[in-house]
Amino acid sequence: MNSNKLNKFKNAKICVFGDVMLDRYLTGSVTRVSPEAPVPVVNLEDERHIPGGAANVAANIRGLGAESRLLGVVGKDNEASILKEQLVGLGIDPSLLVESGGRSTTLKSRVLSGSHQIARVDRESTGTINDEEAVAVLNAAESAFAGCHAVVVSDYGKGLCSSEFLARLITKAKSHNIPVLVDPKGVEYEKYSGSYVLTPNKKEALEVFFADQRKSGSISAAGEHIAGKYDVENLIITLGAEGMALFSKDTGKITIDAGPRNVFDVTGAGDTVIATLAVGTAAGLTLIDAAHIANIAAGCVVEDVGTTAISFERLKEAVSMVKDKGIHAA
Repeated sequence: MNSNKLNKFKNAKICVFGDVMLDRYLTGSVTRVSPEAPVPVVNLEDERHIPGGAANVAANIRGLGAESRLLGVVGKDNEASILKEQLVGLGIDPSLLVESGGRSTTLKSRVLSGSHQIARVDRESTGTINDEEAVAVLNAAESAFAGCHAVVVSDYGKGLCSSEFLARLITKAKSHNIPVLVDPKGVEYEKYSGSYVLTPNKKEALEVFFADQRKSGSISAAGEHIAGKYDVENLIITLGAEGMALFSKDTGKITIDAGPRNVFDVTGAGDTVIATLAVGTAAGLTLIDAAHIANIAAGCVVEDVGTTAISFERLKEAVSMVKDKGIHAA
């Protein structure tokens, strides 16, 4: 594939709305089992913090050379301060984040020995944001939409992406002729009505199909059902090692193969997919080309341990090495 298609990425401007998180990695060695309980004792050797959730989507967009504008809600706590420092270091302005005194910043702490995750501890607020917080985020969107080419909604089910909030956000984006790309959560897909594309993974798509039909089905059946029932222009189901399945009223069903990869950690792969799709769309690529490049980008990040943002240089090299797109019409 011609990697020159990526050269317009640096001109793209993307707004990211979603559940912002901070990922903490505690890495050490294990040499013994605790005498208090049958669990390993980790001798801590390293601690690092990485933007997670919607913040990881923003980091991926920035890594691809595009401008990333992050909007969401964080707590008034030390984790929010650490997250903002991380964002500044990546070249992302954290000033559009709304601080809430009634919520904590979502923190996911992972304990690792080498490349193996031993445990994860989450601290989060999952209740729906209040009206004041929703209005503050939507007001911030007014300035963020200026010159914006695409909007990403990164829904992790932590309280921002309620039906009412998304209805107002998607309407606002469409009034500015800005396409909305959604990484969905749960089975209530009505709230994503009006979106340009949804990107559930295989498990999520099958869960929606089962919730609606009360029976199991194939990916093809799930994709055709979701694409037909919900008011979205396109549906891309990510299939892990099997690649992607694209369902569109314009092209029908298309599958995109995944290349061979050494998979170490799938954390954040969905964030990389939606980020690359958004940048590709903003850069004027067709959805098929953007999906193909997003598929390659996801293949790069699963080779790393932990939450990892793709870089423009790494993606361009990976794209240049692909000779066969592996795109098939169903």
